[in-house]
Amino acid sequence: MTVLKIISWNVNGLRAVHRKGFLEWFMNENPDILCLQEIKAKPEQLPRKLRHVEGYMSFFTPAKRKGYSGVAMYTRIPPSSVREGFGIKRFDTEGRIQIADFDDFLLYNIYFPNGKMSDERLKYKLEFYDAFLEDVNRERDSGRNVVICGDFNTAHREIDLARPKENSNVSGFLPIERAWIDKFIENGYVDTFRMFNSEPGQYTWWSYRTRARERNVGWRLDYFFVNQEFAGNVKRSWILSDVMGSDHCPIGLEIEI
Repeated sequence: MTVLKIISWNVNGLRAVHRKGFLEWFMNENPDILCLQEIKAKPEQLPRKLRHVEGYMSFFTPAKRKGYSGVAMYTRIPPSSVREGFGIKRFDTEGRIQIADFDDFLLYNIYFPNGKMSDERLKYKLEFYDAFLEDVNRERDSGRNVVICGDFNTAHREIDLARPKENSNVSGFLPIERAWIDKFIENGYVDTFRMFNSEPGQYTWWSYRTRARERNVGWRLDYFFVNQEFAGNVKRSWILSDVMGSDHCPIGLEIEI
């Protein structure tokens, strides 16, 4: 059996986090797979050092729109394939989806939409959620194990944010968004962090305003989920809350294969 360490991080701009010591952190953390969200760059805009990290293959899925969204994956283990969408154009052009096939499991690296901008974007977010669920269920029904990581842009329960009452009408903690996560879990997916930690005050995102991180006034928006059948392979799931450089911090998962 091999234990794999996977890290996921919404970097809020890969070039920005690079200037804050990203590569040094990456080398010290030494994951087998690193998934990034919100890279906000096309590969040709990135320094060579970021495109070619020694010992890793890299995959970049930028948005059509410049300086927006985008996901990336660095991996020591060559995937047999990487899919960059659900096959639905209006979702696939925003650079939010990577699905890598590692034979023992499929790894979904997803940057889910934010619904705060408008009613239209909230609708888009919920439709994206449904398209994702259909995709992952189809793979699972065909017998595949799945690991899903990324910024879900929703705190699931009151324990998952510092100020639930004040945010009950804010996208990211709306009843309709939280109900979708309930439905997702009811479909047979496990929030791996909560397998190991049931404490409050565990967050992955803090607003840049009002020194929220200093005061730990945060939200848990970033998750690792696995299908129930694969939950026994999960050895550890944690939050790297001391890692700076973005308004999100990284999260980690160890699985045995």
